[in-house]
Amino acid sequence: MPIFLIAFFVMTLILILKTFMIIPERSSWVIQRLGKFSRVSKPGLRLKIPFLESIASKENLRIQQLDVNVETKTLDDVFVDLKISVQYRVLKDKVYEAFYELEDPHGQVAAYIFDEVRAEVPKLKLDDVFAKKEDIAIAVRDNISEQMEQYGYKIVKTLITDITPDEVVKTSMNRINAAMRDKEAAVQEAEAEKITIVKRAEAEADSKRLSGEGIAQQRLEIVRGFKESVEDFQKALQDVDPQEIMQFVLMTQYFDTLTAIGSNSTNSTIMVPHTPGGMKDFQQQIIDGTIIGDKLANKG
Repeated sequence: MPIFLIAFFVMTLILILKTFMIIPERSSWVIQRLGKFSRVSKPGLRLKIPFLESIASKENLRIQQLDVNVETKTLDDVFVDLKISVQYRVLKDKVYEAFYELEDPHGQVAAYIFDEVRAEVPKLKLDDVFAKKEDIAIAVRDNISEQMEQYGYKIVKTLITDITPDEVVKTSMNRINAAMRDKEAAVQEAEAEKITIVKRAEAEADSKRLSGEGIAQQRLEIVRGFKESVEDFQKALQDVDPQEIMQFVLMTQYFDTLTAIGSNSTNSTIMVPHTPGGMKDFQQQIIDGTIIGDKLANKG
């Protein structure tokens, strides 16, 4: 094949490559003619004049993100590092401004963010910075949006993704938090112990009350039994003196008591009268106690 044909095909291919442009969706290309702005080409198959026109910029119209780290001071003189993520995009109808107005878009957006954050954070204390980080982000977005729109950029959203105080401050905050939790735990434990003591006291009071009622009922039944025993003896034995009957009943109770004491293995040594004559002393003490009780009742 002649050399001129090869050269012709090569030149034709170069002209085609220099003439046709395939611009992807969500993109706009800035075309210059002999170094001067010519037009903004939209997505699709486009043409340009070979050698006279060139692609100056391929602007991405999708949402992009810029991460900025800002060190600043709070109202209570604590230095903090804030990591701020700014989501932005180039406005479709301001591609010219986005390319020609700003020399370094990322650096200039970051400068605006630095300025706004250092104006907002010093108004707040450290705790408020954590609590109101959404408000700070909104304030930064609103303050820089108007300024950046004139350069063809729209600020979609501003996020504060991290707040890092100085290490000494972080340690102090952790200690304060731990102390507060220990205090709350101590309060809860004391409250639980108080409830336990109160409930135990209530249970003990109920137990003593029921025990007292039981003892009173027991004594009532004993008295009723004595009364019935004496009445039965008097009916059966008309010539028996009531005092003798009382001695007999007490003797019976005496032996029942000895039986109960002897059958209980947990009892320690107990000293009791061991002669039948001791029952007279018991009887006399009961009679004396009854007489004294009657006198006291009559005086009252």
